[in-house]
Amino acid sequence: MKIDYVLYLYVAGASPNSSRAIANLREICELYLKGRYRLEIIDVYQQTERAKQESLVALPLLIKRLPLPERKFVGDLSDRPKVLKGLGITV
Repeated sequence: MKIDYVLYLYVAGASPNSSRAIANLREICELYLKGRYRLEIIDVYQQTERAKQESLVALPLLIKRLPLPERKFVGDLSDRPKVLKGLGITV
């Protein structure tokens, strides 16, 4: 299996926005990137040191490490066309 996308989603516990972001991103990944992505969800409350390493501007925050260029997305990821465009996915 070739991993084309490496994604990190930073969330703040089980807040409504965090829960929506997780659900929206998982749906996008399964529909458009099935078998070609690695997703790590980081709860900033549980992994404070890891969160400090990033320049977190707001939460939830999605960071696309690969493919380059790196991109960051803030919010619950409900604007699917915008997220797909930012990820470089054409439908």
